[in-house]
Amino acid sequence: MSFNIAVAGKGGTGKTSVASLVIRYLMKKGAGPILAIDADPNANLGESLGLDIKQTLGSLIASFNDEKINISPGMTKETYLDLKMNEAIVEAKGIDLVTMGRGEGPHCYCYPNVLLRKFADTLSGNYPYTVMDNEAGMEHLSRRTTQNIDELLLVSDHSVKGVRTLARIRELVDELKLEVKRQSVIINMVPDGLDPMVVSELARLGIEPAAIIPLDEVVSQYDIKLKPLLDLPDSSRAVQAINNLMTMLLDGKG
Repeated sequence: MSFNIAVAGKGGTGKTSVASLVIRYLMKKGAGPILAIDADPNANLGESLGLDIKQTLGSLIASFNDEKINISPGMTKETYLDLKMNEAIVEAKGIDLVTMGRGEGPHCYCYPNVLLRKFADTLSGNYPYTVMDNEAGMEHLSRRTTQNIDELLLVSDHSVKGVRTLARIRELVDELKLEVKRQSVIINMVPDGLDPMVVSELARLGIEPAAIIPLDEVVSQYDIKLKPLLDLPDSSRAVQAINNLMTMLLDGKG
């Protein structure tokens, strides 16, 4: 059975970088093959992992709806679409990537989300670990895209607003009664220790961070140069912080 990890938080918090470093940790531990799912319409997990995305599920569904496709006799539309979605999986050593991409129309991600959830549920059973990078905010939760999650990593930047967003996400998880076994808060891109105002807000909201990820110029340089974060050196401060977090979380996963 797959252990499912989802990463969520507001935009600009470094969610994709965190997801990439989680995947890096799992690959270094030989925990693969890993299923990576980019559920953010603004898809960039592939770039962060150094994988070339030729087609997203959103573009596939759009072309399926727009074009007159000759389907072989005896094959249903659902079977044909499932076949094409399998072809959209990017395969690499130790990791496979599925990218949702844009929706079927302006601001419409509903149908792709339904298909993604069904497709991901089917796929994930074939992998020891699944890591999903969600879109910014909380819409994916209200649409119930993120379900049956073993570990929900809630990422905030080093700001009071970011922390408050995490509190709202936690409330929404409870309100929707989502199947999330455990939630862990990450404060990301922290320059020199937590600011007293952030500490005060965390205390007010009753949030105890599971990890503080330091601001790491090495990560920034890799992003600027479009170098895969999987290739970050072990000396990276962000890598070390994520490694420590994942060791702690996975030691207690059972």
